[in-house]
Amino acid sequence: MTLLIVGIIIFLGLHLIRVIAPGLRQSMIDSLGERGWKIAYSIVSILSLILLIYGFGQARQVTGMIYTTPVWMAHVTLTLMLLAIICLVASLLPAGHIAVKTKHPMVLSVKIWAFSHLLANGETSSVLLFGAFLAWGVILRIALKRRERAGELTLRPFVSGKYDLYAVIIGVVAWALITFKLHELLIGVAPIVN
Repeated sequence: MTLLIVGIIIFLGLHLIRVIAPGLRQSMIDSLGERGWKIAYSIVSILSLILLIYGFGQARQVTGMIYTTPVWMAHVTLTLMLLAIICLVASLLPAGHIAVKTKHPMVLSVKIWAFSHLLANGETSSVLLFGAFLAWGVILRIALKRRERAGELTLRPFVSGKYDLYAVIIGVVAWALITFKLHELLIGVAPIVN
């Protein structure tokens, strides 16, 4: 459980630097250069993600249940995950209506992912992991809204509605791949039990 907690703190802390230590990023860029900062940031992100994944795998084997969810909650989770993946894809494409209306589709995607997994997983390690990511998403969204109001952040302008269609099509295909094959292959848990 310790590795999971350390992984969560490092990974999410790193992704909240602008919120918890606003001047640190700029001072690191001044010190390392923008390229050096991006390389260091990427290396620490990858290492902390590996630690988080390994720690979660270890913690899942030893932690108990906080709550038990009804079987039908898996269907709610699967539906929410479709929305999460569509939002994620929309965040990676030029802005369509989805990106413009949600403002920060990647952050929304993480919040939906975390919330939906909390609905389906009541073991201590899962509640800790997904609860931390949900809290991160809420904190980051509030911080982004403040930065928008202060004029420090400009939202992406609308480009075309065709990118919404692309987001939905790619999102549905990615959701199907994850649901029917990749989740079990990578995580070891089948979202749909026959």
